[in-house]
Amino acid sequence: MSFLDLTVMLAYLAGMPLLAVMLSGRQSSTTAYLEGGHDLPWWALCLSMVATETSTLTVISVPGVAFGNGMVFVGLALGYLLGRAIVAWKFLPLYCSGRMLSAYDYLGQRFGSRMQRVASATFLGTRVLAEAVRLFAGMLPLTAMLAATHMAVPHLVLLTGVVGITLFYTLCGGLRAVVWSDAIQFCLYLGGSAICAALLMHGLPAGSFSALQHAGKFALFAHASSPFSSAFTPLAAIGGGTLMTLASHGTDQLMVQRVLAARSLKEARMALMGSAVGVTALFFLLSGVGILLWLYHGQVPLQATGLSSPDAIFPDYIVHGLPAGLRGLMVAAILAATMGSLSSTLSAMTAATVGDFSSLCAWLGRKLSLSQLGLARAFTVFWSVILVGCSLLFAQGSQSAVLLGFSIAACGYGPMLGTFLAGMAIPSARAAELIPAFCLTVPLVLLAMVSLHPGGHPLAFPWLILTGICLLFFFAASLRLARSLLPRFARKPDA
Repeated sequence: MSFLDLTVMLAYLAGMPLLAVMLSGRQSSTTAYLEGGHDLPWWALCLSMVATETSTLTVISVPGVAFGNGMVFVGLALGYLLGRAIVAWKFLPLYCSGRMLSAYDYLGQRFGSRMQRVASATFLGTRVLAEAVRLFAGMLPLTAMLAATHMAVPHLVLLTGVVGITLFYTLCGGLRAVVWSDAIQFCLYLGGSAICAALLMHGLPAGSFSALQHAGKFALFAHASSPFSSAFTPLAAIGGGTLMTLASHGTDQLMVQRVLAARSLKEARMALMGSAVGVTALFFLLSGVGILLWLYHGQVPLQATGLSSPDAIFPDYIVHGLPAGLRGLMVAAILAATMGSLSSTLSAMTAATVGDFSSLCAWLGRKLSLSQLGLARAFTVFWSVILVGCSLLFAQGSQSAVLLGFSIAACGYGPMLGTFLAGMAIPSARAAELIPAFCLTVPLVLLAMVSLHPGGHPLAFPWLILTGICLLFFFAASLRLARSLLPRFARKPDA
């Protein structure tokens, strides 16, 4: 790595956290720390949403997927757009009608505090696992890229350094610092991806776009031998992308925290729908980089490139194909993607812990002699340590890391979305059936993720969400039926 690359990276690592803290101001209360003061502009919340739902895995994996399958992530974004529209007009009024700290406050109001705690605990558990995969896998290409540029940094050192910097500005500035840093980071890796696409397009030989079209690289959907093993068939992309967005942006605290921080329902809707445009633009750019890299490598399959996995395609180009300075900028962009998703996760998990387990938090505050704000910051540190520990337990498999992260999150999304839909659409739905149904469904969907391999491939994440919804309603209906029949069987025969 050249001196210029190192200077760019260090300037970013030093300047971005300080700028975020300066923009966020002083956090003097738990409300300001976790809710951002409800005065953030909608466009900043919009950019923060996109940065939160994307990560290092997105930046490195989407070009790898496009290298082999074309613009399929853009097709997936069509489902994201439809899902956001439903969330904006059906879910957001629920959140903006009263003061809520957590997405699961609604379930507490509808079904009681026990349902709220069960849902929140599921969010915390699945989010730890999903973010740990993203964090560990995101550090691998960074470690390899730095090593390839003769700057060997041990994996653990890089991991703890990234987490430490992220923890610093999250603790100092709370949600406001998270939102402003996310906005800066998203602009960085969107701009960096655009520059890479421009460099790859420069000097393309005549007929290159015809070759891309002939090879099907502009296709928005894939045609898999097994429709259940691909997330990019038309049905899975549009239908599954819609379900994924309903669950992630409608029921997941990681996203709902942003709309809860908006000034009004109108601005929350603007931020949410604007994020659909942002994520589509990012997927388009990264997919464009992927298909251009297919031309760059001579229009050969992955095996002929000598690279080990699709996730190595873009990092290899960054290390060996970019000039000094720009190479450092792209490494900083990948760091930005990691830090953006990590800071959002820490803030969301802290808000869910404080908001949904208030009795436990009050007891801990008394025992530790901490104010509510001090306890919230302590939980932020606690979750950062848990994430680092869990990330070290994962190893990179052959499946694309971004798809593995989606699959883990989907295990909680299905039953969570089913519970919200039951609360919104079924007036007679009760916690007595939904809580045990929820607790049965989550481990079964995890089992399905691990054990079901149609066509020799893992079950695609959109189908995991649908499986979770169907199982939840099946168990809830079965329990209701059993409760209605038990009194009949228990009734004594007439004398």
